[in-house]
Amino acid sequence: LGILIGALLATSGVVVQSVFLNPLADPYIIGIASAATFGAVIAYLLGLSDVFYGIFAFLSASALSIVIFKLAAHTRSISTLLIVGIAVSSFLGAFTSFAVYLIGEDSFRITAWMMGYLGGANWQKIALLLPPLLFCMAYFYAKRHELNIILNGDEEAKSLGLNVEKSKKSLLIVSSLIIGFSVAFTGMIGFVGLIIPHTLRMALHTASNAVLIPASALTGGVFLVFCDVIAKNALSPVEIPIGVVTSFFGAPFFLYLAFRKHA
Repeated sequence: LGILIGALLATSGVVVQSVFLNPLADPYIIGIASAATFGAVIAYLLGLSDVFYGIFAFLSASALSIVIFKLAAHTRSISTLLIVGIAVSSFLGAFTSFAVYLIGEDSFRITAWMMGYLGGANWQKIALLLPPLLFCMAYFYAKRHELNIILNGDEEAKSLGLNVEKSKKSLLIVSSLIIGFSVAFTGMIGFVGLIIPHTLRMALHTASNAVLIPASALTGGVFLVFCDVIAKNALSPVEIPIGVVTSFFGAPFFLYLAFRKHA
C-alpha cells in the first residue's frame, strides 16, 4: 500500500506543478488534500461505506481544484496561490476538526488517520484502490506530451492547437481522483508530491514529463516505504503517523525552495 500511495502522490505532484506552472504547487500545500479529508470525514459522519469515503473525498478535492484553477487563470502570483491554499486548508481543517469532535468515541482513531496512517493496510483496501489509481497513472502517462506543451506557457500551447483550459481541467480532475482515494484510505500524507518531482528534476536534469512521471512513481513509492519504516521504528512500539514523518522532510524542503525562488 505504501508503494502504491507514494507512487500516486509523487505523480500527482508532477502533474499539479505542470498544470499551475508553479514549482511550489503540491496537493497538500494548495489545499486539495484538506478538501479530500473534509469530504471523507463527511462520508464517515453520514455512515456510508469505505467506497463512499473515496467518492466524497474525490468530489471535494475536484471542486477545490477547479476553484484554484480559475484563480490561477486570473493571477500569475505564486504567493497569492499559496496564501489561498493555506487559508483554504485552515478553513476546511477547522470544519473537519469540528466534525471529528462530533464523532465522539472514534475521534482518536479518526485523528490518527487524518495525520497519515498505513497501519490498516490489507488486500481489500488495495483491491479497492487499484482500479481507479491504475487508470489515473495510465491517463497521466498518456497525457505526458500535453503536459510538456503546457510547460511552455498557455499562449504557445494554444498556438500548437491545444485546448489548454480543457486539458488542464481534465488533468486536475484526475489528480483529484488520486488525492481523494489516497486520503480516504491513508489520510493526509503531505509533501511527497513536492519533494520527489523537485529532487528528480535536479538529479536527472530534465523537466520532461515523459521521464518524470514514471521516475516519480518509482521514487515516490520507495520514499514512502522508507518513511513508513521510520514511522514504525523510531519510537517503537509506538507508531508515528507517517504524515508526521513526511512533514519532517517536507517542511524544510518547502522553505528551501521558497527562499531559493526569492533569492
